[in-house]
Amino acid sequence: MLARFLPVVFGTLALLGACAIAPPAAVSVSPGDYSHTRVYLAWMVEREMSQNDITGVSIALVDDQRIIWQKGFGYADLENGTPATPETVYRAGSIAKVFTAAATMQLAEQGKLDIDRPLSAALPGFSIKSRFPNSAPITPRNIMCHHSGLPSNFLHGLFVRNPGRFDTVVDSIHDEYQAFPANYVFSYSNLGMALLGAAIQQVSGEPFDTYMEHHFFQPLGMNQTRFSQRPVTKVYDRNKETEVFSMRDMPAANLLSNVIDLAQFMKMHFSDGDVGGQRILGRSSLNEMRRIQNKDFPLTFGQYVGLGWMMSGIDVPGGGPVASHGGSLPDSHSMMAMLPEHKLGVVVLTNSATSHVTVSKIAAEALRLMLEAKTGIRQEAASPVHAVERKPTDEELRFFNGYFDSMVGLAKISTKSGVIDVEAVGHQFRLVPHEDGLLTIKYKVLGMLPVRVGAFEDIRLSAVNVDGRQIIVGKMGSESMIFGERLSPGKVPERFMKSLGHYEVASPLDGPKPDRLLLREENGLLIGEAHFPEVPDLLLRIAFNPVSDHEVVTAGLGTSRGDTLRLIESGDKAILNFSGLQLRKKLN
Repeated sequence: MLARFLPVVFGTLALLGACAIAPPAAVSVSPGDYSHTRVYLAWMVEREMSQNDITGVSIALVDDQRIIWQKGFGYADLENGTPATPETVYRAGSIAKVFTAAATMQLAEQGKLDIDRPLSAALPGFSIKSRFPNSAPITPRNIMCHHSGLPSNFLHGLFVRNPGRFDTVVDSIHDEYQAFPANYVFSYSNLGMALLGAAIQQVSGEPFDTYMEHHFFQPLGMNQTRFSQRPVTKVYDRNKETEVFSMRDMPAANLLSNVIDLAQFMKMHFSDGDVGGQRILGRSSLNEMRRIQNKDFPLTFGQYVGLGWMMSGIDVPGGGPVASHGGSLPDSHSMMAMLPEHKLGVVVLTNSATSHVTVSKIAAEALRLMLEAKTGIRQEAASPVHAVERKPTDEELRFFNGYFDSMVGLAKISTKSGVIDVEAVGHQFRLVPHEDGLLTIKYKVLGMLPVRVGAFEDIRLSAVNVDGRQIIVGKMGSESMIFGERLSPGKVPERFMKSLGHYEVASPLDGPKPDRLLLREENGLLIGEAHFPEVPDLLLRIAFNPVSDHEVVTAGLGTSRGDTLRLIESGDKAILNFSGLQLRKKLN
């Protein structure tokens, strides 16, 4: 879910313009007439591709047991002129998690595992350390809804050219720590899904990818779909081919598929699990997957999730619940979304790094248009928000002055000039209060002139106090989530103070790695800085909270927070361990 906001900050600091006039809506439409839907979406896809330099897109629309439209746009292989088609296979990314959750529910129906018993009951080799003695157990259920408290990732060997087997993480994490108590905060976990895939192997007696082939892909007729350690598709960044790296955690992200096959999966949902007389999943399991699991958890803020499916993020008024899941890899993006009550669905797959916002926009618009065409429920255009800007109150100036962990790393906020200025990821922003009590974001061009940027227009921020924490809640469209948390500087452990300086990755790393790592102290905070050559304009800064004289954890709440940085040796020969990566201090 972090990725919903990151492209807003990282990828779009330019004004958007229309490349053509939108097709006019039909005056009257017969129920089930999707002609305007197809024409409008074709226009929208081509506009988005032009504005965002997207190389290839494929889309499929589903009404119950029919694919009512399928089409490819642009190129699957730009260099060889191979067009994108509905049959084009893409990296579907984290859509994989919905299938892993479905396999878990299938095995639960067979009595081979219990989603509410500790994971170790199905995966005896699993163990991880915990600093939370009163935490609920880690179970398949809270893994599937990303409230297990497991770390988001085990970084060593995660994103590489030649990945090892995903189930190696079972042994690798024995000395790692749980990041949060279970059932406390949404923390998206690829690691959790890898462990769940290992449990599927354990209780089924089949390799994970073989199980998925035999029990889902073959019965559903998904002939071009597979889980694979190595992607075979081309990917692009602004229409230039880029190197493809693999994700080790296959059950979390390594799904290859096309829009036709993924439409078959949605058809199975719409038929209550029956396909050609064969039961894939029971109706109760499918309903449970789409039931909000975290409504009563303490730090939800309207960010709802089912089992595998996300239950917020796409809003279709009058359409009932929207179940969706995106797939966001550094090189490509995808979206699968559906309206279960109306048996309508859409799949959008792309091969481009710049398509993250696009896939969600197209999917949301497709569902709105399809709903209107099928039922006559017209989607009224949202009224633009024109809240009047105002000066910050004294309370706001006090609250926002200081350091905050945010969705893009450490943010340093200063209110000394009577405004709320922010430094984050090597850029400068301003938070602007409005009469409605919410705040918006402006980008400071050249660090001086705050201007509105289209990418930030839909983000609204507010400050709340929950469970003793001072939290910034971000709202984008209908979805709210934790955007940041105020940090309290304290005393950095002496051993870490003696070990400040520049570091390098000492572990073998067959993938992207930082060209600069720095551990520093700043106003009572221990801060790590990382710079990656692939994104030269950005500087990632993360604060740490001490838990002992030789261990600190990444500050803040949610995804990629709560991870342990361990000091093995200190001083001039300092060695750090972070998520399986060994970092060695550079000599001056």
